[in-house]
Amino acid sequence: MPASARQREVLLDALTARSGAAPLHVEQLHWRWYGPLDTRRFRDAWRAVSAQEPVLRAAFAEHAADSAAAGPCVVVHPDAAPDPVRHPYGSADWHSLLVGERLRPFDLHHPGPLRIALLDEQAGPAGPTRVILTFHHALLDGWSVRLLLRSFYRAYLAAGRTRGGERRPDVRDHLDWLARQDDTAPRAYWARAVPPPGSRTLPAATAAAARGDRPARTGHGRARIRLTPGEAVRLREWAARHGAAESTALGAAWALLLHRGTGSGFRPAPVAFAVAASGRGITLRGAAGLPAPLQGPLPLHVRVDPSAPVTRLLADLAGAALGASSYEWVSHGQIHTWSGRSTDSELTASLLAFDPPAGPPFHPGPPAAVEAELAEEGVQLGRPQAVDAYTALPIGIRAHHDCEGGLVLTAVNDRTRIPDREAEAALAQTALLLRELPADADGTTPAREFLRLLAEAAGPAAPTGPPAVRGTGLVELRPAAHPGAGTVLLVPPPGATADCYAGVADAHRGPQALATVAPPADAAACLRALRPALAAGEPLLLGGYSGAGQLAYEVARRIGAHGWRPPPVAVAASARGLARTLRTAAPPSDGG
Repeated sequence: MPASARQREVLLDALTARSGAAPLHVEQLHWRWYGPLDTRRFRDAWRAVSAQEPVLRAAFAEHAADSAAAGPCVVVHPDAAPDPVRHPYGSADWHSLLVGERLRPFDLHHPGPLRIALLDEQAGPAGPTRVILTFHHALLDGWSVRLLLRSFYRAYLAAGRTRGGERRPDVRDHLDWLARQDDTAPRAYWARAVPPPGSRTLPAATAAAARGDRPARTGHGRARIRLTPGEAVRLREWAARHGAAESTALGAAWALLLHRGTGSGFRPAPVAFAVAASGRGITLRGAAGLPAPLQGPLPLHVRVDPSAPVTRLLADLAGAALGASSYEWVSHGQIHTWSGRSTDSELTASLLAFDPPAGPPFHPGPPAAVEAELAEEGVQLGRPQAVDAYTALPIGIRAHHDCEGGLVLTAVNDRTRIPDREAEAALAQTALLLRELPADADGTTPAREFLRLLAEAAGPAAPTGPPAVRGTGLVELRPAAHPGAGTVLLVPPPGATADCYAGVADAHRGPQALATVAPPADAAACLRALRPALAAGEPLLLGGYSGAGQLAYEVARRIGAHGWRPPPVAVAASARGLARTLRTAAPPSDGG
C-alpha cells in the first residue's frame, strides 16, 4: 500500500538527515514493573499482540526496479513480533541503556517498529524491572503504543493468548481511508489558514543567553522545567474560565514569546508554530482505537495584538485550532505544497505538544480490572514516562502532568539551529508566562503587560533580526521548462569548483531543471537538495563528471533504500559529453 503523506515526510527526514546525526522520530516510553516478571510469558504476550495487530508486522518495501509505485510503500508481513531483551541486574547502566536504545537505528525495511528492553534493578525474581519501549514514528505514534500496551496486559494475564472476535480497523484501513479522501476542501481551507509570509517562527535569543553560549555544538539538547501542582491548577482554572484548554494557554504563552522576537515593540505582528494533532478526529470507524501513525504537526498562526486583552489571543488560538482539527489527516508537507511557498521557506519552526491526563478516558492506560488482576499476581505498574523524539524542527516543547499533578515542560532543540542556552531560556520564559497568565482574573489585561513582564525577566533581546531560513543547498543552474519536467542534479566530483558545471548548463537542452550542490558535498548534502523534488514525486536524474559517479550512485542507492524509485545516473568526461548522456538517460516527464 502506498505510504501516507505523513509517513513519506518522516522517511524524507531520515533520508536527508545530516551525516552522524542521531536518528529522528524515535520516541520512548519507560516505566517500572514491580513484582515477578515471567520473560517467556512476556514474550508470548507480545507475539499474540503482533498476530492481532498488523502494524507490528509492518515495514517499508525497498523500491523494486519494476514497481509501478512512485514512492514508498507499506507492506505487512505474515509473521513478526518484538523480541524483548532482558538485561540482568548489574549488567547494564539504566541511563546508558535508555540512550543506547534511542540511538540505535531502526531498519524500516524489516518488520518491527517497536523494540523492547528490560533491565532488572535488583537481583531476584521480585524486581523491580525497568521496561523500555522504543518505537519509530514512521509506523507508530505514542497513542498507538499505549493502545498496544492495553492489549499486551490482557495477553500477559491470559498467558500469551488474545481474544478473537470481529476484525477491528488497522493500519491498512487507515491507508485505504487516506487514499480515498478528496483534498478539495482542505486545499481551500489551508489557502486561507496557512501562516502568512513574514510570520515570526522562532523566539529571539536573549542577550544573556547569547553572551553565555558555548561554541557551536551538534546533536540535540534537552531541557525540563516544572510548574507545581498549585500553579498547574491555577493555569487550568484560568484557561477554563475563559473557555480554553491548558494546551491553548501554552500556545498563547509561546505566541507571546515569538512576538517578542519580531522587534515590533507593542505593534501587532503575526507569529506561527506547529501543534501536534492526534489525527484520530476523522470519520474512519474505530480511529480512536487504531494503532497507526496518525499523529502529526499542523501549522497555526495568530496575529498578536499587544493592545488587545490576552484572552483575545486565547480565543484566536482556540478558533485556529478548531479549524485545523477539521483536516487533521492532512500532513504539514501537503499544506506547504498547497501554499505555493518556496521550498526554502518554512511555514513553522517549532512544535508544541500537550499530552492528555493519564488514564481513561483521556489516555489509554490499562483498565482498572486489568490492574486489579495484575495486583493479584503481585504485579504493580509504575506510571509510564515518555522521552520525546528528535525532529527536523529547531525546537519542540511537550507538556504533560506528572503523578503529583505538576505540569512538566520539556524542550528538545537541534543545537545546529538553537544552542542549548537559548532553548533553556525560551523554556524558562514560557514557564514564567504560564505562571503569570492566571493573574488576569477578569480577562481584561492587555497582552502588552505580559510582554513587559517577559522583557523585564528575560532582559533585552539579542539583535539577531529575523530567523534564518534553512535552505536545501540546491544551486539552480537553469529552471525547468514547465511544471513536472523533473530535475537533473549534477553531483560535484572531488576537488570541484563552484562553477564546474557552467558548461553543461549551456550545452544541455532538456526540459528538466538543472541544478547542483555547492562543493564539497557528501551524500547527505545531495539528498537535502533533492528533498523538494522527492516530496513532489518529480522525475529525477543524477549526473556528473568522471569522479562523481561513486557519490551519485550512493545517493541513488539511498533513495531506493528509502522507498523511492532510484534515479538513473549519467557520467561523462566533458560538458558536451555529459549533456548528450543526460538527454539519453533522462526519464519521461509529465507534460512532455
